[in-house]
Amino acid sequence: MSPYQIDVQIAPEFSENLSVEGIRRVAQAVLAHQGQPEGTALTIVITDDTQVHQLNRQFRGVDRPTDVLAFAAREGKESFITPEEVPLYLGDVIISYPTAQAQAAEYGHSVQRELALLIIHGCLHLLGYDHEEEKERQRMWALQEEILQGLG
Repeated sequence: MSPYQIDVQIAPEFSENLSVEGIRRVAQAVLAHQGQPEGTALTIVITDDTQVHQLNRQFRGVDRPTDVLAFAAREGKESFITPEEVPLYLGDVIISYPTAQAQAAEYGHSVQRELALLIIHGCLHLLGYDHEEEKERQRMWALQEEILQGLG
């Protein structure tokens, strides 16, 4: 049993191609690597380009699909205070499966590897990592690779 609460939601048209447990395993690896406390919770949604495009436009003002979106439940010092008995909820990671497929083909690796990378990337965003500046990008990319290598 995992010490973390990871809700995985997969659009029906992609459910035959994906393993809920495999997705959870990747997210658990990120949380464990980053020393998150037991009970930490998050949601991962695997959907299509249309849904991701709509969310990207609505919440980021970017009128195009993307590979992964991360909606952190807590950011900076303005976070809600959570009672000890309530699990720490990090937020939601939304991934476009068709974009992951296209990127996997473009980069010459499996869709599973691409999804793992996108899950790691999204989870790190929920934990406060960013890649706006080069130094931040290098740190985040190194962490992604380290976690990915740890998964085997």
